[in-house]
Amino acid sequence: MGSDCLFCRIVAGEIPATVVRETETTLAFRDIDPKAPVHVLVIPKEHYADIATLAQGDPALAADVLATSAAVAEDEGLLGDGFRLMFNTGAYGGQEVFHVHAHLLGGAPLGPMLARDLG
Repeated sequence: MGSDCLFCRIVAGEIPATVVRETETTLAFRDIDPKAPVHVLVIPKEHYADIATLAQGDPALAADVLATSAAVAEDEGLLGDGFRLMFNTGAYGGQEVFHVHAHLLGGAPLGPMLARDLG
């Protein structure tokens, strides 16, 4: 990916991040604008625009993202009370950075899935 991808630049070490776990294929770091007491982003080091593209293009790497997410949840003490793992995909899904990333959220009750009734 080109130098315009924020998360590719974090993977390359060009932009600092508070890394909580790194594997050969994934990187997990704290969100700079947390929405919960624990808010960690888990990304594949290889660039894929969204979770659908990743799942279709490299299912094993998608599994690595999930395995890293579970390990971080355990490290952060979230397994007992639970957590939310969320992928935003596309404009309607609220995706802002087009490098697939899982939001791992926990540490407090998170409330409803959606902020408003779309009814």
